Amino acid sequence: MFDVQREELMWGDRKLVLETGKVARQADGAVMATYGETSVLATVVSAKEPKAGIDFLPLTVNYQERAYAAGRIPGGYFKREGRPSEKETLVSRLIDRPIRPLFVEGWRNDTQVVVTVLTHDLENDPDILAMVAASAALTLSGVPFMGPIGAARVGYANGQYSLNPLVADLDASSLDLVVAGTSDAVLMVESEAKELSEEVLLGAVMFGHKHFQPVIEAIVRLAEKAAKEPRNFSAPENGDVEKAVLEICESELREAYKNTVKQERYAAVDAVKAKVVAALCPAEGEQKFSPEKVKAAFKEAQSKVVRWNILDTGSRIDGRDVRTVRPIESQVGVLPRAHGSSLFTRGETQALVVATLGTGEDEQFIDALEGTYKETFLLHYNFPPYSVGETGRMGSPGRREIGHGKLAWRAVHPVLPPAHEFPYTIRVVSEITESNGSSSMASVCGASLSLMDAGVPLRRPVAGIAMGLILEGERYAVLSDILGDEDHLGDMDFKVAGTEAGITSLQMDIKIAGITEEIMKVALEQAQEGRVHILGEMAKALTDARPELGEYAPRIETMQIPTDKIREVIGTGGKVIREIVEKTGAKINIDDTGTVKIASADGKAIKAAYNWIRSIVAEAEPGMIYDGTVVKTMEFGAFVNFFGAKDGLVHISELAAQRVAKVTDVVKEGQKVKVKFLGQDDRGKIRLSMKVVDQETGEDITEKLKAERNAEQDRARGPRQEA
Repeated sequence: MFDVQREELMWGDRKLVLETGKVARQADGAVMATYGETSVLATVVSAKEPKAGIDFLPLTVNYQERAYAAGRIPGGYFKREGRPSEKETLVSRLIDRPIRPLFVEGWRNDTQVVVTVLTHDLENDPDILAMVAASAALTLSGVPFMGPIGAARVGYANGQYSLNPLVADLDASSLDLVVAGTSDAVLMVESEAKELSEEVLLGAVMFGHKHFQPVIEAIVRLAEKAAKEPRNFSAPENGDVEKAVLEICESELREAYKNTVKQERYAAVDAVKAKVVAALCPAEGEQKFSPEKVKAAFKEAQSKVVRWNILDTGSRIDGRDVRTVRPIESQVGVLPRAHGSSLFTRGETQALVVATLGTGEDEQFIDALEGTYKETFLLHYNFPPYSVGETGRMGSPGRREIGHGKLAWRAVHPVLPPAHEFPYTIRVVSEITESNGSSSMASVCGASLSLMDAGVPLRRPVAGIAMGLILEGERYAVLSDILGDEDHLGDMDFKVAGTEAGITSLQMDIKIAGITEEIMKVALEQAQEGRVHILGEMAKALTDARPELGEYAPRIETMQIPTDKIREVIGTGGKVIREIVEKTGAKINIDDTGTVKIASADGKAIKAAYNWIRSIVAEAEPGMIYDGTVVKTMEFGAFVNFFGAKDGLVHISELAAQRVAKVTDVVKEGQKVKVKFLGQDDRGKIRLSMKVVDQETGEDITEKLKAERNAEQDRARGPRQEA
C-alpha cells in the first residue's frame, strides 16, 4: 500500500530521518522529518495552471505548531489553536526567505508549503527541521525549484562553534544564528549575538554552511528515489519586449533616476512608464505585446538602468557613492508625557519610537510548545501606509511588521540590563512615519535612543544599517544604507545592528542563487564603518542613559521576604495584598522566590506599601516599644494591634502602674497607645505592656518604676535603727 522511501544520517550527534511515501500522498510533495524526537510534516502543493494577471511568484508558506506535539492542551476559551503565534509567523518567514529565490523565473502557479509540528521533544527547536523538511518536499514535488537548500543553527561559547545546540544550551551561548543556503552559496542568515566581532559572525555563517552539506546530499539521494517528474515549464522569453522597452525609455529612465527626492523620482518614472505603455500598447490598432508583458519588461528595464549606473559610475540613485550614509538627525524627549521617546530620521526614513516602563503585571504571557513563559521586553513595529505616501488597509500587524519588530528586538535585547538589576517590563513601539529604505534599522536606532531617554541603563547604544548588493557576473558593488529602490532592484538585503563593541544582530536575504564568503566579508566590513558613523550621529542627541527615570515612569522597589511568609502577605484569597494595593495605591508583584516588587510613580505610596509588607513578614523584637491601636477590650485586658497585622494582649495588670479595677477605665477600642513587647508565653501568645511606657513620650520607664517601687518599700519599713 505504501511505497516508503527514507534517508537517515547522524547530524550534530543526533539522527536526522527524512521519509516520504506514507503520509499526505495526495500532495505534490510530502516529507516527514525527524530530528531527535522532534518531528514535522512538510507538504507542497502547486496549482496546475498559472495564476492570471500577476507578475510575481504566488508562494505561501505556513508553519504551524500543534499543542499535542508537546503533550499540551492549548489555552483559551475554545481550547484549540487559533491565529498564528509570533513564533509561527517568524518561522514561516524563515522558511520562505531562502526558498523563494530558487524558483525558476516566471513561475506563476499558486504554490503552498505547509509545515506542521507533530512532536516536540523540548530539546530540538522545530524551526531548522521545518526548513529542511520544506526543502525536501519541494525537491520531490516536481515544481521548478532549483534547490535543495540546507539549514543549520550555530551557537558560540568558549571560543567554539556548535552545530544545532539544544534549546537549553542556547542560554550559555553568546550567539543564536540560523543560516540556510545551497551547496554552493549562502541564501539567508538570521541571528542574535552578544556583541560579537565581524570575524566571529562570518565564521559562524561558514561553519553552518559547511555542516548542512550532508543534509543537502541526503535530500538529493531521497529525490533520486522518490521525486516526481519535473513539471513541463520553461521561463517565458521576453527578450523582444525588453529590447523594445529599453529602446524607448533607457535615456529618459536614466534622467528620471537623477531625481534625488523620492516622490519626484517616482513621478518621473511613472511618466516614462506611461509613455512606454502608450507606445507599445496603443488604445487603437494592433498591439504587438500585451500590457502585462510591457509592464514586466519596464520593471526589468528599471532594474538594469539603476544597476548599470551603479556598476559603471559608482553613483547611486540619490547621488551618493556606495559607502556614504544619508544625513541623520536624532532627537530625544519629543513626547512630553512618554517615559522615553525619540525621533530618528535618516534621509527619507523616519521612526518615532516610544519606550514605556511597566511592572510585573505588564509582562506578556507567551503560550509556547515548551510551556507558558513571561516576556519582559516587547518591541512592536508599525508601518502605516502614509509612511510611503499611499492609502491602504489598517489592521492587525502582518508578517512583515512582526518580522521587522523581531529583528529590532534581537538587536536591542543583548544590551538590556538583567531583570534583577532593572526590574521593569519594557515595551518599545516604533511608528514608521516616513519610509525609503531600512525602516527596521531606523527602529533599532530609535529604540536605543528612546530607552536611554527613559533611563534604561543599556550596556551600550545600538545602531543598525542596511546593506545592498549589485552583482553582475564577476562585478559587484556593496551599498551602504540602501534606499527602497535599491532594496527592490538589488540582489541582497543585508542588515547589521550592533554597538561599538560588536554585532548584536545580523539578517541577510539574497534574491539570487547566493553570495560568496568574499562578498559577505566586504559587506560586514563596510557595515561596521557605517554603524560606527551612525552611532556618532546618535551621540549628538544622547550618549548614555539618563541618570533618573522620567517624571511619569513608575518607580519599583524590590524587597526579599522569606518564602514561608508569602502566604501571609497575600492573605486568604488575596485579601491582604488587595488591601495593601487599595490603601497605598502601589502595584505589588510577588514571585515564588519571595521577591516582592512594589511599583508606583509616587514615592510615598511605595514607602507605605514597603513598610506594610515589612511589618507582616518581620518579627517583633522583645523589649522594643511600638505604636499600637486597641482593637478589643476584655475583662482581663486589652488586645492591641501593634506590629502590622500582629495583635497582642496587654493584661489588666500591665495597663497602668497603679491597680486597675476596670479595663475600660484606662483604654477604649480604637485608642492609640504605646506598648512594649515583652515576649511570648508558653502557649505562644504575645504579651504587651503599657505601664512601662510613657504614653506621652514613648520612653521606656521600667527602671523608673522599679526605683519608685523600691523607694516605696523602703518607706514602708520605716527608719533603719542604729545598731
